[in-house]
Amino acid sequence: MSRVVFDIETVGCALEDLDDRSREYFLQFCDSVEGVQKVREQLNCYPLTAQVVALAMMDADHEKGAVYYQCADMDARNFKEKGICYIPCSEREILEHFWKQIERFDQFVTFNGRAFDCPFLMIRSAVQGVSCRRNLVPYRYSSSVHIDLADQVSFYDAFRRKFPLHLWCQAFGILSPKSQGIDGHRVPELFVTGEYESIARYCLKDVQATRELFRKWERFLCAA
Repeated sequence: MSRVVFDIETVGCALEDLDDRSREYFLQFCDSVEGVQKVREQLNCYPLTAQVVALAMMDADHEKGAVYYQCADMDARNFKEKGICYIPCSEREILEHFWKQIERFDQFVTFNGRAFDCPFLMIRSAVQGVSCRRNLVPYRYSSSVHIDLADQVSFYDAFRRKFPLHLWCQAFGILSPKSQGIDGHRVPELFVTGEYESIARYCLKDVQATRELFRKWERFLCAA
């Protein structure tokens, strides 16, 4: 069976770029400067106000994969490192590459993909006029097609808290991307300052960590 692990990074639009009615919707419960700042940060989380700026995919069983990432540098070229192809392109092209690649695999692995990455990708594809070639959000309580490790390692939210990937990495002795100088909160800043390759590499590190957690799950928990 062929399996692929993937993850995305997103950047939201500026609050000021929204029309008056949309801005009013997001600010309706804000009564402080801190509240407005939180709204600005949360715009990264919604496919109606944000875009995919990087998408990393890696074979679950082989050391090969690709990172598709937005880059304003017109002279940027594809390059390859340690079996990973880095491909600068537009958001639409990121999505087109994703759907072409995902069809090749029987199973896909994410961390919290059901609640974020998968619906985000499907909505952004529709917005960009790119056809979704398979359902990324199948029946939740079956791991036959989509293994969402956030569900699997928490036994479908059996704990009172929903732990992030970083804590699972810490517990299982996996190198966490969050301990390497960048986390998802910095992606919009890096995008604005043109550090596109840094975003691509961070996205890949998320996939590598998810892949290692998948191996732990498959070895020690899958048969439980």
